[in-house]
Amino acid sequence: MMATTEGTTDVTATSVAGSQDGNTTEAPSSDFKERYAEILGKVNSALDGVDWNQMGRIGKSIGILVAVIVAQILIKGVLDTINMLPLVPGLLELLGLVVVGTWGWNNLRTSTKREELVSRVSKLRQEYLG
Repeated sequence: MMATTEGTTDVTATSVAGSQDGNTTEAPSSDFKERYAEILGKVNSALDGVDWNQMGRIGKSIGILVAVIVAQILIKGVLDTINMLPLVPGLLELLGLVVVGTWGWNNLRTSTKREELVSRVSKLRQEYLG
């Protein structure tokens, strides 16, 4: 019985101390408001210094980057699904070999074809790289 009374006394002493501290919490609150206003002023001044005309280009760049990432995730999902099918991966490898072989036969068979290919590649390089 005596332990219960001591516990109650501790609680009331704590609640009394908490109510006395309630008056001192207003000073940190006003200090917080001042610091908050100071930080907001710094943020606003930093945002005023931003060239918002450039943000359109940055937004487009970020949008393109996000679209590329999403497309890569979708392509990976499709390829993983294809790889789970039993015969399809082997057939696609065979198809790739046939396409490369056909392209090589058509473009690399004679010296004139090879020269034409080299001229097309150099023309594309000149066009895109300057």
